[in-house]
Amino acid sequence: MVVLCASYLLLLECSRTGNYFFYEYGAGLAIRLEKDRMLAKKGFPMNSLERIGAAIHLQIPDRVPVDLHNFQTAAFATGLPMSEVFRNGALLAEAMLQAWREFGHDMILLENGTACNAQACGMEVIYQKDSAPVAEKPLISSLVEVVGLEVRDPYKAFPMCEILKATRILSKELGDRVWICARADQGPMDLAAQLRGMDALMMDIATGEEEEAIHALLDYARRVATRYALALIECGGHSTSIGEPIGGPDLMSPRHYRQYAWPQEKRMVDELKQHGVILHNHICGKTDRIVEEFVATGAQVLEIDHKTDPHKIKDAARNRTCLLGAIDTGLMAFGKPDEIDAACKNLIEIWKPDSGFILGPGCALAPQVPAANIHALIEAAERYGRY
Repeated sequence: MVVLCASYLLLLECSRTGNYFFYEYGAGLAIRLEKDRMLAKKGFPMNSLERIGAAIHLQIPDRVPVDLHNFQTAAFATGLPMSEVFRNGALLAEAMLQAWREFGHDMILLENGTACNAQACGMEVIYQKDSAPVAEKPLISSLVEVVGLEVRDPYKAFPMCEILKATRILSKELGDRVWICARADQGPMDLAAQLRGMDALMMDIATGEEEEAIHALLDYARRVATRYALALIECGGHSTSIGEPIGGPDLMSPRHYRQYAWPQEKRMVDELKQHGVILHNHICGKTDRIVEEFVATGAQVLEIDHKTDPHKIKDAARNRTCLLGAIDTGLMAFGKPDEIDAACKNLIEIWKPDSGFILGPGCALAPQVPAANIHALIEAAERYGRY
């Protein structure tokens, strides 16, 4: 049952316990009533939507929830060319549904790769038979060309429109019980690097001769991602996500991250919060040198790679934001189930206290990850993750 109260709060009835709690209308911040009875009362397990919501809002769920960043694995499992699946929203949705039916994970992270926004902006993209699409030739050869770039309508621009279609299908099928993170593809720094070209943008940043123009490009990229993020939520996503690996210390100095990437990430988070939208921020690689800034973006979920020190990021994030990750994707692809189990147990011991933790891979899973390894991750949350 849903009741809109005069104070602009949504009164929701928990589907399993019958208890009530409030969500602040338009802000997406959970104000929980009867928290202990709803979230931790013995004998009343949560469904996946409730479990993920509790973790994101730093409340105590019944167990550690699980995400699978498995769009490639799911597409490969259909037996169809991945190039076909990633062009078609209905096929992509069915692939994600098939994976959920097998694994029963709490969060579906929906996307078609790292070139969606770039293609919508006009870049040429290569769709590969056995992997995710890749952006090819940069769209602009000079920063002065930024003024002519247009923020496209996600409902019309391909392939955004197909991902929106997939979001609607998944929301209709599972949205009342499973958390759907409909990913807004690449964040400001990453999309800017695609549009300008990685080498060219890094040279622009290194010389520092056109700082204002660099910020203009990043501002455009942020507006593209923000518009797409809002459309994904309109179509039924419970949260959205951006990838910003170019901004991480593996590729960019912490000083340049603070100067260029961080202000745009922070602004995007703040703008989406004004619309009640939950944003995940993902930076690949070892983020130890920027953990404080990473948390300070205000993103409600940080997607963490296995290279980051789990103790350091937990200390920075405790009672401030939710951590998602951080199982090694190489281990998921080539390890054995008992190794997956051990890695999950170790991470759960570190990140489980105080909630704010969603177990999952640290980045996108490869197409041919063994199902037994995915089951091992799911089962580890059940075995070690009870609160």
